[in-house]
Amino acid sequence: MMFRIALGPLQYYWPRQSVFDFYQAVAEGPADIVYVGETVCSRRHELRAADWVDVADMLAQAGKTAVLSTQTLIETGSDAQALRKLCAQQDWLVEANEVGAVRHLQGRAFVAGPYMNAYHGDTLAWLHGLGAVRYVMPLENDRESLRLLLQETPAGLETEVAVWGRLPLAFSARCFTARHFRLRKDDCGFRCIEHPDGLLMETRESQQFLAINGIQTQSAGCMDILDQAAILAQMGVSVLRVSPQSRGTFEAVAALDAMRRGSTPAQALAAGIPLPEGMERCNGYWYGRAGIEWVEPAANEVNVAREA
Repeated sequence: MMFRIALGPLQYYWPRQSVFDFYQAVAEGPADIVYVGETVCSRRHELRAADWVDVADMLAQAGKTAVLSTQTLIETGSDAQALRKLCAQQDWLVEANEVGAVRHLQGRAFVAGPYMNAYHGDTLAWLHGLGAVRYVMPLENDRESLRLLLQETPAGLETEVAVWGRLPLAFSARCFTARHFRLRKDDCGFRCIEHPDGLLMETRESQQFLAINGIQTQSAGCMDILDQAAILAQMGVSVLRVSPQSRGTFEAVAALDAMRRGSTPAQALAAGIPLPEGMERCNGYWYGRAGIEWVEPAANEVNVAREA
């Protein structure tokens, strides 16, 4: 089973020392590619741009491929200036999470992030022509859509698929966390730092529905298709991505590493992957269902990859 393991950018606002401790542990683990940087809110100031570069340098010294991720929603002049500066540096590969970053990169190699809306071959060819060396599949795609997308992927363009972690669903100019606490966005008190996995929202019927993370809306559940690693690899996916959560991240990476070393999904996942308190699993998108659902995989699902 041939694939590389990527750790996506940290989506949450964690204390400075917690972030450094986390990435030190990542440096000692089996992940091959690590995306770093603030992708959600420029008001988060525990780590500055120079700190993220220091983290990237530490990871590179540990043998990892470090990638600098750009902010997804550019709202202010200072956001735009920070984006230009990040894209102007040439020491690190950049994950572009919006089209402005692609323009600033001026033809240099980049990774097209999951928010670039690459749903068909023409978009992939366009991104590849602009310098993309890898793209991350849109997070709501199902396995049949991925199979078709892989058939249209230009030669030399790698495919990366997210397999574990809460799913970002939307970004807004409004800060939902500040709104929840009846605060103005510009005077939010940085309340995100109190919620290391986002703030869970429930329906009036007490069903887990969404999570809010500043300006970002996420799935309530942790998307988990770790057991599909072999299928994804056989389909031609080069990189499998884990998105950091406060619990379970290292176990998810270890499970993928065990599978690529020869363990079956049942063996690699036998101990289970711990989740933050109250968080449930979901995998509905992968099966063409509502994303919030959990579908028990069929025993013969390896046939899906063989047919692809």
